[in-house]
Amino acid sequence: MKYYIIAGEASGDLHGSNLIKALKTKDPKTEVRCWGGDLMQAAGGTLVKHYKEMAFMGFLEVLLNIFTISKNIKFCKKDIYEFNPHKIIFIDYSGFNLRIAKWAKAHNFSTNYYISPQIWASREGRIEKIKRDIDAMYVILPFEKEFYAKHNFPVHFVGHPLLDAVANRPKIDERDFRTENSLHPEKQIIALLPGSRKQEVQKMLSIMLSVIDSFSDYEFVIAGAPSLDDDFYMTFLKNPNVSFVSNKTYDLLSIAHAALVTSGTATLETAIFKVPQVVCYKANWVSYQIAKRIVTLDYISLVNLIMKKEVVKELIQKDLTTKNLKSELGKILDGDFRNYQLASYIELEQMLGGRGASDNAAELIAANTQ
Repeated sequence: MKYYIIAGEASGDLHGSNLIKALKTKDPKTEVRCWGGDLMQAAGGTLVKHYKEMAFMGFLEVLLNIFTISKNIKFCKKDIYEFNPHKIIFIDYSGFNLRIAKWAKAHNFSTNYYISPQIWASREGRIEKIKRDIDAMYVILPFEKEFYAKHNFPVHFVGHPLLDAVANRPKIDERDFRTENSLHPEKQIIALLPGSRKQEVQKMLSIMLSVIDSFSDYEFVIAGAPSLDDDFYMTFLKNPNVSFVSNKTYDLLSIAHAALVTSGTATLETAIFKVPQVVCYKANWVSYQIAKRIVTLDYISLVNLIMKKEVVKELIQKDLTTKNLKSELGKILDGDFRNYQLASYIELEQMLGGRGASDNAAELIAANTQ
């Protein structure tokens, strides 16, 4: 079986890599051509284009790079046509993938979506495109099945792949990890997860680091994203109480006492590691003004969305200040709110459907005859 898989972000690369492994376990002769990253390539996919070349964040950034995006779409269609896969698998990344799906459906390719676009958050009208262009949808959030049922589009809930990604990671020795990464041998760690795109990291890290002098008993450690070069982070390491680890976010979370996290998949990863967190988000003014007019959610973090209540504090746009961040971080270092988050994380994990998401998705995709 030949598959063409398209992922456009670091999280999609992770989930895509596990899906490739599951597909190859079921059929060792499986051929995969993909858009993604190093993990998908290491899992056995032939990498066509790296997500680092496609990571444009926000409405303004998309407009500024519209020529590059159009060129990528044209190339992708040509590459799919020449590879002639039995099935195409889209992983999130809706702006790009839904355009390709429309073309693919018109050219009689089997279209499968693993990890739904967040149409439940904004532009719900995109459901009509999905119903028209997608043969099968495999969702990973428990409320998504109910959402699609409301629109008369049956989907498969396969569980969340992060549960497997966290459970299957190689375990580390904390003492060795601290030594190897030049971390303090004893100080409790506050992990900083500022995102995976250069634009958001530049916005988020400065405000995250503005609180460090108020918490001198802790060591702040920046989690470097695989999508960015290590040199990019060096300008942020001016305080002796700030350290940096590159592409070791899971290892860092496994020993962290608390975390400051940019809204996105990382909020859920942090919760699965049982690390109390404050969720941060700040976009450029234009992108934020557009987003707040089309996003219909009460919360922005996956933790709160799944739980349907405020489990983690969200500091958004003008509320993301040094004063507020200092106050909210203090609340999760010890005390009742920290205990509340930790107890809620256990309930959250139960709602995610258990392990085996990648295997479940692979089995359903391989069996789908459309």
